[in-house]
Amino acid sequence: MTYTDASLDALRQAGDELADATVAELFARGEVGKFNTLMRYVSTAGAPLPDGLPDVAREYLEVTRTPPDWVDWAEMEKARLFFIDNNVHISTALSFASMPACYLVPHVAKLLSATHGLRYPSKRMAETGQFTVHLMQPDAFEAGSRFLPAVQKVRLLHASIRHHLTREDHWDTAAHGTPICQEDMIGGQMFFSLLVLDSLHRLGVHLSTEGAESYYYAWRVVGAMLGVDQSAVPQTLDTARRFLDLYMVRHMGPSEEGVQLTRQLIDLYEEVVPGTFFDPVVSALVRHLVGDTCADWLDVPRTSWDTAVKAVPHVLGVLETIEDRSPLGAWALDRVGHLTTVLELSSLTRGRVMHYAIPESLRKDYGMSGEVPRSRRWNPPPATV
Repeated sequence: MTYTDASLDALRQAGDELADATVAELFARGEVGKFNTLMRYVSTAGAPLPDGLPDVAREYLEVTRTPPDWVDWAEMEKARLFFIDNNVHISTALSFASMPACYLVPHVAKLLSATHGLRYPSKRMAETGQFTVHLMQPDAFEAGSRFLPAVQKVRLLHASIRHHLTREDHWDTAAHGTPICQEDMIGGQMFFSLLVLDSLHRLGVHLSTEGAESYYYAWRVVGAMLGVDQSAVPQTLDTARRFLDLYMVRHMGPSEEGVQLTRQLIDLYEEVVPGTFFDPVVSALVRHLVGDTCADWLDVPRTSWDTAVKAVPHVLGVLETIEDRSPLGAWALDRVGHLTTVLELSSLTRGRVMHYAIPESLRKDYGMSGEVPRSRRWNPPPATV
């Protein structure tokens, strides 16, 4: 598929027909609260749906309970093994490259600040981390998995945000298209797949072409389950690159919300890092992975660690040599990687299970306020004394 400004403009007008219709019906019948209550503890695939569940929700859950019939399970297993081998590096890329990349798109930064609340910066990171961990479990698509119910609920969450923003007069549809539109959903898919692979390369992690393609393929499957139109999704890494380049040129720029969200992400991870000596590493990693221009747009501070972080690829090269030469060393590093990822997720969730619910009101539940800024329009925050 050839991507042009015109073709991406068309994608800005489209949402997710199935999920949007389900959410609209739940709100029209006043059954959102009932759905959230009944579904709160339905967290594993194959669990019986509760009695009294609204019919429209039951139909949606039945239709979306299985992955697409075109899934290549051998490819998905390759992706899972790729994740196991690189879980710490992937977590680093998701946290310090993928999330800041979201903040580089002003209308996305505004939407994220509205739907997750500037007062709760750990919420989105915890949800994203938990979602990824569920995805890469051996039984992710089988009975008893936590991934399938999570993806069904996240899809409805996205639809509910579209529902609220277009009805509460907080979104300029003429200027920005549909909130969480197909273009932005594909862009998000690129941030969590292609941009992660780019960041691993920047960190000096040696990737096989087969492993990279499998990881990208897994996120294509996720995108399909989240309601992304697969006829518009790049099928290969090369076409994905062309899409991402055009998407970022079209939209990236500085914004007040991007700066706020980045500051909170940095603060959040500085709190996770033990002590204070290594706190500047967080900012240095973000700057290293997104580049100086983007880091300046996000107001990422320059630190004395900026130069030291550039040595990370050399350190990772030594670790990869150990993995290649010693099966025991490879096993030990995989275990350390797994435990590090689990510890990071535990720190973000504070030991809680993150529940994905349909917000009954963005204003009440998330503190929605303000208007969506236009791309590349910079409104600096007021000076403080």
